[in-house]
Amino acid sequence: MATQIKFGTSGWRAVMAEEFTFANVHRAVHGIAHYVISQKPERARVIVGRDPRFLGESFCATAADILSSYGITPLLIAKPAPTPAISYAVIQSKADGAINFTASHNPPEYNGIKFSTPDGGPALPEGTQAIEREIVAFDANPQAPDGNKAQTKSESIDPRRMYLSRLREIIDLDVIKSSGVKIVFDPMWGAARGYSDAFLREAGVNVATVHDTRDVLFGGHAPEPDDHLLEDLRHKMREMGAGIGIATDGDADRFGIVDEDGTFMQPNYIIALLFDYLVETRGWKNGVGKSVATTNLINALAEKHKIELHETPVGFKYIGELIKQDKILIGGEESAGLSIRKHVPEKDGVLAGLLCCEMVARRRASLGKQLADLFAKVGSFYPLRENFRLTPEVKEKFTSKLRSDPSQFDGTKVAQVVRTDGLKLVLADGSWVCYRLSGTEPVVRVYSEARSQEGLAKLSEAAKSWIFN
Repeated sequence: MATQIKFGTSGWRAVMAEEFTFANVHRAVHGIAHYVISQKPERARVIVGRDPRFLGESFCATAADILSSYGITPLLIAKPAPTPAISYAVIQSKADGAINFTASHNPPEYNGIKFSTPDGGPALPEGTQAIEREIVAFDANPQAPDGNKAQTKSESIDPRRMYLSRLREIIDLDVIKSSGVKIVFDPMWGAARGYSDAFLREAGVNVATVHDTRDVLFGGHAPEPDDHLLEDLRHKMREMGAGIGIATDGDADRFGIVDEDGTFMQPNYIIALLFDYLVETRGWKNGVGKSVATTNLINALAEKHKIELHETPVGFKYIGELIKQDKILIGGEESAGLSIRKHVPEKDGVLAGLLCCEMVARRRASLGKQLADLFAKVGSFYPLRENFRLTPEVKEKFTSKLRSDPSQFDGTKVAQVVRTDGLKLVLADGSWVCYRLSGTEPVVRVYSEARSQEGLAKLSEAAKSWIFN
């Protein structure tokens, strides 16, 4: 029986040589080709790109051949490219979508496919479900494409120039250069190599880079710009006296930011800081978007700036929709994804890092100092995310518990029950806890936030005990 190919919040991902095989890539691309033709029967053009993972070039060539056989013109990207650059290329070239071979921040043994729609955003659930149905239909009747269609030739496309040109319109490079701030960039051996650093260097900014070679094993770990994987970045920062360190994950849709003293800045705080900064410097007031699991520091700032707040389910595609409608000036998720208005409706880790450099340069203050100033304005917020594995018995009991609306939690009154995604309990003291069951493994993700560090420790303990008791 063929492997079921399921597109999750960010596409289909699987371990290479187990489920991510050439045979399954064939099935997935045939499904995508059928879907594209259902949307645009003639003269469709689809971008084909990748991150630097093992066999990426071969997967792209395979996809291009299959698309060509359907009369769809493949626009092939020769080198690894960041997901946001591919997204921008879809918009700029008026393509009918993009197939991007990437497993993002997953470990090196994984690969995956992200499919973008003609608006440059990640395919919404109705799109990915339609693709899944097309794959099932192809499995049942694996016919060759319509022989009357003329096979198209691949064309090449280079998203780098157009994407960097767009970043020059957004980022104030003069402010960064004139401040004299020194910057270290860590692409984590990923798709943003030659993007953030070259962009800054061309403007005369003092920037150094670590992990700037192709390594399909990403140093032997997941290419995730998380606190414990940024030691080499910190070392280089100390060496050159840098004011900020910026990092991107394997496909550069996520960011990691390190302050001048080596402190890793949680993505929750970066989104809040950039929200405040963009209101201050751009004068934008059209709304802010965040997932239900992202810090309520953003809620407090929205109230302070008198800006409409949009709280979405987890998954950047929902924030992307708000960007497409120009309802928000910035949207972000605590899992290190953000984008801004009139930009791509997709997570952009390159943009996030460069905006942080501009913010540090213009305000001439460390990120830690800026966060302290923010807390002084609207109060302090301490968020946390934890994962807990569940036995089948615990999962069954806990799942039924999630259906109830508790009036109390750890002795505190529940002020609000939110079911945008999972179960979020907002307590009378302003703290909250949110439970989301994983769709792929027996794990519950627990997000909690309190107004003090002591309160967070207590809340975290209560949140865990509510699962297992």
